[in-house]
Amino acid sequence: MGNSNFKLNTPLTEEKIKNLRAGDAVYLNGTILGARDAAHTRFIKSIASQEKLPVNLKNSTIFYVGPSPAPPGGKSGSIGPTTSARMDKLTEPLLKKGLKATIGKGSRSDNLKKLLKKYKSVYFITIGGIAAYLSTKVKNIKTVAYRDLGAEAVFEIEVSDLPLFVAYDIYGGDIFESALRIE
Repeated sequence: MGNSNFKLNTPLTEEKIKNLRAGDAVYLNGTILGARDAAHTRFIKSIASQEKLPVNLKNSTIFYVGPSPAPPGGKSGSIGPTTSARMDKLTEPLLKKGLKATIGKGSRSDNLKKLLKKYKSVYFITIGGIAAYLSTKVKNIKTVAYRDLGAEAVFEIEVSDLPLFVAYDIYGGDIFESALRIE
């Protein structure tokens, strides 16, 4: 299991993520997308219909988040992660489009782990319950697609030193399995 610290800038590429191992700490900088279940469902429908997606997924990072409204004078409201396993059945078409990373909380299916290895993509986790703190890492946020979905719309989020852990690396490493082996 990894125990290194990395600073990474988006867009992520295989070259940038190849040295990451499950358990590594990452501070992510740059632009990521915020999208949850409803947006994923629309992405899938667009892909199936061979329609152009409203965002470019190549080398992108999706944070499974539904941000709360920004307080007066603030850049962002709370941006806590949502449970990632809900997106497992909706992820492969996005990986085929070049998605390089997802961010959420909790473990995921064995099939999803295999897909991440196949498509050379990583899964990051962040800690639930620190959504207000995570919002301090947001430099800018705006809705970029599916505005009618409200908190489940697609957001473009500019982050600075967003604290993450590598849960699944591109080699099949799994932070959850590693944690179970600690004596």
